[in-house]
Amino acid sequence: MKIAVLGAGAMGSLFGARLSPLADVWLVDPWAAHIQAMQRDGLRLVKLNGTESVIPVQATTDPAAVGDQVDLAIIFVKSHQTASVARWAGPLLKPDGLVLTLQNGLGNLEAIASVLGPDCGVQGVTAHGATLMAPGRVRHAGQGETHIATRPSIVARLTDIAALFQQAGFETHLSDNLDSLLWGKLIINVAINALTATLRVPNGLLAEVEPARSLMAAAVDEAVRVAQARGITLPYDDPQEQAKSVAIATGPNRSSMLSDVSRGAPTEIDVINNAIVREGASLGIPTPVNQTLVWLIKAIEATYSVERNL
Repeated sequence: MKIAVLGAGAMGSLFGARLSPLADVWLVDPWAAHIQAMQRDGLRLVKLNGTESVIPVQATTDPAAVGDQVDLAIIFVKSHQTASVARWAGPLLKPDGLVLTLQNGLGNLEAIASVLGPDCGVQGVTAHGATLMAPGRVRHAGQGETHIATRPSIVARLTDIAALFQQAGFETHLSDNLDSLLWGKLIINVAINALTATLRVPNGLLAEVEPARSLMAAAVDEAVRVAQARGITLPYDDPQEQAKSVAIATGPNRSSMLSDVSRGAPTEIDVINNAIVREGASLGIPTPVNQTLVWLIKAIEATYSVERNL
């Protein structure tokens, strides 16, 4: 199977590292230093148990270098880049090739469909976590199940993909209805990402500091009410406890949004907390805490240059 991992940041590098020994895998990313490090030294993967291995990978900054006849493109870029990266995927794919999004938030599948049409895009959700430690070096920061939405016309191909993921060490399941899991992950991101980015703290501090716990709980409460109004059944019984448990379990981790604001990059606030605000507005459900978090992150983004000059 030929696979293009489009976006070789933390998560793309993790999946690329695990899949590369089993398939013809290409990692594509514009960050030249990261690509050059992998080309020169291989991808260094720090495992969950702390041991480190070096995995030879094919990596490039130029999507055209991948060639064509790609069976599967996996998109791992930030949400604001989804449509542009879907354009990369188009010339690479076989006629029946698939594009899988395992990204955060809502709206990525729709962005893929807007570029490539509705037939080749596939929605997935993964509970794995990773941290990019340096160019060419990634840490596997947390594990869990990966779920991929299926439909009758592509179930055979997705069964092969799920089997490959299983062989690579990713517990993978096909699902006829992914909304529950997609919203389940969204609510955890609502709880953690914007708050860690605003406070500039690792995940675990949110559970330790009472005012942060209260903010996290309030953001989750709004998101749950929106999900319930949409008829979504969440994949856990107690969303508040689940959010706190994930924050504790990933205690030392820096969220992806904290990493973004630390390096002055655009965040995914629009597909996480702002998705709750938009959905709430359409349903007549107030979401003032999530709206405030959106404003705070957008204010931080708008003042990156000022902050760097202080």
